[in-house]
Amino acid sequence: MTAISHPTTAWFVVLVSGLLEVIFSVGMKLSEGYSRPLPSLISVAAAILSVWLMSLTLKVIPLGTAYAIWAGIGAAGTALAGMLYFQEPASPARLACIALVVAGIVGLQWLESA
Repeated sequence: MTAISHPTTAWFVVLVSGLLEVIFSVGMKLSEGYSRPLPSLISVAAAILSVWLMSLTLKVIPLGTAYAIWAGIGAAGTALAGMLYFQEPASPARLACIALVVAGIVGLQWLESA
């Protein structure tokens, strides 16, 4: 199993893992209920890889912090992808809420690094 021991590497892996969560979610939408093979395969592979990468960071980053950041990247990224690619509403209130999630992610990372 791959080991991660440096904090900078761990944070990078959390970021990649969070982005894979976005790919998982978008793939899930494109799979149309997992009835389309290629988007289904991409979605499942992204989910598995995301969880595996996230697990590698937990020896360096505390669980609560890592999970909150991972989930926040996935949630904010998926909401933005929905707005950009699926014409979901991009109201000022939704954008403000996404900004709050991003502020929380930055805050958690900053507190962990301090």
